[in-house]
Amino acid sequence: MKRLILIRHCNAEGQHKDSPLTNDGIHQARRLAAFLKETGYSIERIISSPYLRAIESIKPYAEQQSLPIEVDERLKERILSEEPIDDWMDVLEKSFSNQDFRLPGGESSNDARERVQQVLQDLKEEETDSDIAIVTHGNLLAILLSDFQADIGFNHWKGFTNPDVFSVQKTGGEYVVERVWHEV
Repeated sequence: MKRLILIRHCNAEGQHKDSPLTNDGIHQARRLAAFLKETGYSIERIISSPYLRAIESIKPYAEQQSLPIEVDERLKERILSEEPIDDWMDVLEKSFSNQDFRLPGGESSNDARERVQQVLQDLKEEETDSDIAIVTHGNLLAILLSDFQADIGFNHWKGFTNPDVFSVQKTGGEYVVERVWHEV
């Protein structure tokens, strides 16, 4: 792959896997499509989380470019716990500082990293020279980005927007991560 375009979904009505985009999120998805077109990336493939909010975020761009949206279960958001968490922000922060921390029924950062690394490994084996867009969720995006830039963690996650877009490209033997999304 030439470059990865990593995208966090637009504003949604909730966290359930079937939560649709809000009205603002629908407008964001249209702006995202225009932004991706204007960047001049040669995106030839779109791989998305199976969650509705991720698919709806990239759908306007996919339709404009006549590209299919491939759904990959491994890009779904990380589940911190099956039970409601009152102090979920503290729990999330702990999961970034202790990569093996896991609540009952939840996934550790390392568990999530392992499944998203499988996606990357599959892409590396394909030996294509095109840009690939991956649409996912904030928590998993931070974990994914930290594989390319070690200092990315909880505080970076807190600064992510909906949507958000990062470019990851190998330059001179090293990966370079660049946040390319700027509110329009």
